[in-house]
Amino acid sequence: MSKKNVFQFLDLPRTMPQRIPLELRTSGDWSELYGKFDKPDAQYQAGRCLDCGNPYCSWKCPVHNAIPQWLQLVQENRITEAAELCHSTNPLPEVCGRVCPQDRLCEGACTLEEFGAVTIGAVEKFITDTALAAGWRPDLSDVQATGKRVAVIGAGPAGIGCADRLVRAGIHAVVFDRYEQIGGLLQFGIPTFKLEKSVIAKRREVLEGMGVEFRLGVEIGRDITLEQLLEDFDAVFLGTGAYRYTDGGLIGQDLEGVLPALPFLVQNGRIVGGNDPWGRPIAGWEDKLAVPDLAGKRVVVLGGGDTGMDCVRSAIRLGAARVTCAYRRDEANMPGSAREVANAREEGVRFLFNRQPLAIEGDADGKTIGVRVVETRLGEPDERGRQNAVPIEGSESLLDADVVIIAFGFSPSVPEWLASAGVQGTPNGRIVAGGDDRLPFQTHHPKLFAGGDAVRGADLVVTAVAEGRDAAGSIAQLVLR
Repeated sequence: MSKKNVFQFLDLPRTMPQRIPLELRTSGDWSELYGKFDKPDAQYQAGRCLDCGNPYCSWKCPVHNAIPQWLQLVQENRITEAAELCHSTNPLPEVCGRVCPQDRLCEGACTLEEFGAVTIGAVEKFITDTALAAGWRPDLSDVQATGKRVAVIGAGPAGIGCADRLVRAGIHAVVFDRYEQIGGLLQFGIPTFKLEKSVIAKRREVLEGMGVEFRLGVEIGRDITLEQLLEDFDAVFLGTGAYRYTDGGLIGQDLEGVLPALPFLVQNGRIVGGNDPWGRPIAGWEDKLAVPDLAGKRVVVLGGGDTGMDCVRSAIRLGAARVTCAYRRDEANMPGSAREVANAREEGVRFLFNRQPLAIEGDADGKTIGVRVVETRLGEPDERGRQNAVPIEGSESLLDADVVIIAFGFSPSVPEWLASAGVQGTPNGRIVAGGDDRLPFQTHHPKLFAGGDAVRGADLVVTAVAEGRDAAGSIAQLVLR
């Protein structure tokens, strides 16, 4: 389809790749929901782009992908060049194409939104999957080694973003992680129906081919000290993520059948994978990883974010008789992706909006029987501009439940081994970086930098990647001057 046709968006409607049948999704199939575009479909969808003079899609993307440019390359069948361009701004394009909430980012900013936004995420996935399958790898042949070495603590999105940009600058990056696989929550927090783990394995292969060195199963403070790293490396990046789950402080949350979301998702990943690729228990979760048999059970998930959607859709695949998502605001204010909400609803999840949990109730044997909730209305905006959920007097009710999953999000915590380095943290567990006379993402220790969820709190994969990349820029400024 020629770009000369200014009405191409009307000639061809927006489409998504084919999904696996609903009957499979609701009967225990954990395969990735969306298939892949073939080349003609990807080219047709790429051809819908208007090549706007001000590409709001790129502006809205946290890594500022050159979206119109690589859509044009796809249309022209220049897939290798499109892959190079994708990787120039993002080391995880095949991941972001799968898990980003595009409806809130690039596609939500598309000029064509009224007519159906360009299917940016699916084309992004197509580009990298196709190029990697054909043997393409990032070209670093022009990179000159500088002799500088940087330690990256954490092999999640922020650490990967940092390491990728460092090696492209000729700086040797050594990535440490306490677990045996890379990816962080990509590896064990996101269900396989959104991201199959073979995708992460392939990305590790690509990164190692670029010169990134991984030292996995190594715990800072136990296997090696921070002081050793500061002595052996020119700088250290902290991408330790956010693994402390929020329990909400509800009465009854210690009852049998009450589960925090993240340990629930982690254990599901282990069960579905059939092995234990992480090599050791998640620290502090040893008593939280026993997932009950959900077959025939009534499950209530508290929380309306993407983690909550992962939980409700996992419960469906685990055979729950009824799955309900209770959220304290209305649907328009849900923080989760609209696409994920639609998929969950199609798979049979019941949504109860404007329901605020008060307590979890149990029987005489200490087993969960339900969640006491109160209906709410939206009140005045809070300091972040979101309307508060105001309880309506006399509207309490009990939601019957055998299992309650608490998906109120998670937050970072400053590692104990950072105390000796003088790194400061906030009361809510975030590492303080940047500001005053420091470089962006530089902590109060001149050789220590931090970014991603460890600094900003739990957020999107792509925002962690962006901060890791930006931190690498500051690190290069320090070590190469």
